[in-house]
Parts: sequence; C-alpha cells; structure tokens
Amino acid sequence: MIELYFAATPNGLKIKLFLEETGLPYFITPVSLSKGEQFQPAFLAISPNNKIPAIVDHAPAGGGAPITVFESGAILQYLAEKSGQLMPSDVRDRIEVLEWLYWQVGGLGPMGGQAGHFRVYAPEPVPYAIDRYTREVTRLYGVLDRRLAGRDFIAGAFSIADIACYPWIVPHEPHGQTLSDFPNLERWFMAISARPATQRTYEGVENAYTPKQPLSEEERRVLFGQGKR
Repeated sequence: MIELYFAATPNGLKIKLFLEETGLPYFITPVSLSKGEQFQPAFLAISPNNKIPAIVDHAPAGGGAPITVFESGAILQYLAEKSGQLMPSDVRDRIEVLEWLYWQVGGLGPMGGQAGHFRVYAPEPVPYAIDRYTREVTRLYGVLDRRLAGRDFIAGAFSIADIACYPWIVPHEPHGQTLSDFPNLERWFMAISARPATQRTYEGVENAYTPKQPLSEEERRVLFGQGKR
C-alpha cells in the first residue's frame, strides 16, 4: 500500500496519475500548502525539501521497514521499478525514458513553474521575468513537439516520461502557450487527456493557476516567502 502525500499541483498529479494508470493500491494523505502543512516536522521527516509529493511504501519489495521517497522524478522511477510497469527493461529503451523524465524534472517543470508564478501569482508585473520564462517554456514546448513528430508517445510505448510531462502541459494557458501552435504536442495531449486514468486523476481538480479566490497575504507568505529572513 502506497501512502501519497498530495496536493493537486502538477508534481502531485504526476504520482496520482501513475497510481491510477497502474492500479497500485494507494491512499492519499492531503497536505495543505497554503496552511503550511509542508513545514510540519512529521512531513519534513519524509520530504526534507518541504515539497510535495512524497510517498511511503508500506509494503516494499523484499519486506522490511517502510520506504520513504521524495521528489516526483525519483518517486516515478521507484514506483515503475517496484511495479514493473511503464518502464521498459531494454537498456536502450530505458535510458530514453529516463532522459525525458529528467528533461521534465530539470526543465519543463521548473520553467513552467516560474512562468506561472510571474504571470499569475506575482504581486506586481515583472516584464523581464514574464518574457524570459514564457519564452523558455515556448522553446521547451517546441522541443517536445518535435520529439512527438511521428510518435504516439514520448519514448516508445506509454511510460513515466508521458506521465511526468502531461501535468505540466495541462496549465498551458496560464503559462502563456497555445497548443495549436504545437500540433504534435496537441495531438499527444488530447490522447492522454482521453485516457480513463487521466480522467479519474483530474476529476474535481481545480487548475493550480486559477484559484477560486485571490491568495491572502498569509497564504502568499507561506507559499512564496519561506526563503525570507
């Protein structure tokens, strides 16, 4: 049984999507980011970077004590290896999946997050930052669009590479992107969106960049001010 420490951000949704796709038994322990629950000592013992997602595998392969894993890329790789699903065994195919997994972790996610922050959440417009990060996300969309030319999925068969990337394409509009500008990416996105596991994962999920009401000053401090002294 996998315990998923979860909030409905793109990184959190990656892990839920994997679990829905594979059918691994799991339960969710919600983490309210705006209330600062990610800074609680019990959570920091699992995720020392005070970020979701994190998991506890209460039934690890080979038995023994529960295994904790933080960082979404590491979690996807761990769960794929544990379950034997969505990760090829052939060494060439496997490295291809891992390349695109880490491409998302190191590029698409951070750049999309910065674009979303400065376009939606920044208390005042910062034109240089908006232009810089929006342009970089555009470039990354182009990389993925070219990769998907003539391919149904990012790395051969459907894999954790697709699961890692999809939740970061969902908020394309607040990231300043138009999917029709990237026809191969758009085709892939619509195909993943139609999968039953995707629909279960996103049922009732509010877009992370369209909150129902503006953030309070306290919520803004908790979410974005943790680095201040």
